[in-house]
Amino acid sequence: MVPLPLGLACVAAATERAGHGVRMVALGSDADCEKEIRPAIEQLSPDVIGVSVRNIDDQNMQSPHFLLASLRQVVAVCRAASSARIVVGGAGYSIFPGSVLAYLGADIGIRGEGEAAFPALLSWLEQGRQSPPPPATYFPDGSHAATTFAPALDDFLLPEPRLWLDFPDSTATRIPVQTRRGCPLDCIYCSTSAIEGRPIRRRSSESVVRWLTALRKNGFRYFHFVDNTFNLPPSYAKELCRKLISADLGLDWWAIVYPKWVDTELAELMAKAGCTEVSLGFESGSETMLPQLNKRFTCTEVRKISDTLAGVGVKRYGFLLLGGPRETMETVEESLEFADSLRLDELKITVGLRIYPQTPLALTAVADGLLKSDDNLLFPRFYISPLLRDWLPDRIARRESRQ
Repeated sequence: MVPLPLGLACVAAATERAGHGVRMVALGSDADCEKEIRPAIEQLSPDVIGVSVRNIDDQNMQSPHFLLASLRQVVAVCRAASSARIVVGGAGYSIFPGSVLAYLGADIGIRGEGEAAFPALLSWLEQGRQSPPPPATYFPDGSHAATTFAPALDDFLLPEPRLWLDFPDSTATRIPVQTRRGCPLDCIYCSTSAIEGRPIRRRSSESVVRWLTALRKNGFRYFHFVDNTFNLPPSYAKELCRKLISADLGLDWWAIVYPKWVDTELAELMAKAGCTEVSLGFESGSETMLPQLNKRFTCTEVRKISDTLAGVGVKRYGFLLLGGPRETMETVEESLEFADSLRLDELKITVGLRIYPQTPLALTAVADGLLKSDDNLLFPRFYISPLLRDWLPDRIARRESRQ
């Protein structure tokens, strides 16, 4: 299922609040962009068209699918149908602001949060570019303004269903919820800090529950918290769960849990608040490899938290990310054995780590001779320990064929 465009909907809500007319067009992976986009442009006659870039590729080393090619077609259709300026943004764009802007052939880019930047950009354009460009903007000539992040997310509206959830059977779909942005954990491969910054910034638990209550009244029951780490900080996670329990909304939701700082109290509160499953991102089951990935937990902590969540009836979906720096056949086997011992409800194994710019993994890849310092990482490049390049994909393929 194509993820619902929560980020784009938040920008649309902020743009409406600033006094502009807005229409959203959500394109599925197999959409006919000509049929979807041209009628919307003809109906609205926009002055500016915003295009959200969520993902660059599918992070699959064996057969990578580069997703920007279809978005370039979207931009081309917009160009053919309208003289409006085309602005790109989104999580994927924010990792590669200059490269994506050039590849797509758009007019302006916004790196980072769009709720403040996009309305500010519209005002700047309306005023004839009389002042310096607003923060977070990028231009084809390479000039750009620094990205800033709002200290408090309550300054940004959460979108109403009419903006982005008006489609058949929408109430049976899991709706994304984001209560926090930013991550200070610095896993070696992660691009989150480029997208959201390092400090954890949050919405008030009251505003989140109000929004969920309104959605519940509109028939929505299924949600997923897309926060990078639902359990950080633990005090906020517990406060949010308590308020959800008090609201008694009858929700069914899942979340992403960092396997540290989860005690029995938090697990019980999550279950009572409606959490039915979690993504448990431990990535490795080798005590040797966890520090190499800059993980802050041990295998013992992962096991304890996994057992605690299972004990309160929450399903656990685990993830292994194999082939990183200093990975060996022995550490791979340790990870597989560890993951099997957890008796997870589901396990996803990824071979090879997608390399993103300005990450410790990119520096390691250069030092190991796998990349040049000026390589364009927009097109998928992967790190896999050289000794495992041939053996590891085959090892995982043989394992999965037996499952």
